[in-house]
Amino acid sequence: MYKEVLYFLTTIMGIVMSLWHFFQAYKIYKTKSWKDVSLVTFSIFAIGSLIRLLYGLNLNQTPIVISFAIGLIGSGSVLFLSIKYRKK
Repeated sequence: MYKEVLYFLTTIMGIVMSLWHFFQAYKIYKTKSWKDVSLVTFSIFAIGSLIRLLYGLNLNQTPIVISFAIGLIGSGSVLFLSIKYRKK
């Protein structure tokens, strides 16, 4: 029972924590401004999420895979939008 609860909580919290990147991406998209965004920080998030995603895939651990896949998409979105609107 303990492992199932921990598995469930790990998955849920990983998803919730990874979703915060999307709020930043939405703000960039809405304001068309990247001035409050650190590209270094989100680059580190993206690289870290990619490495942990690959680690989760190697271990076949669904909570790790789900949470860091979402984190990679979210931090990648922030980076993409920041670069897109930086050029304007």
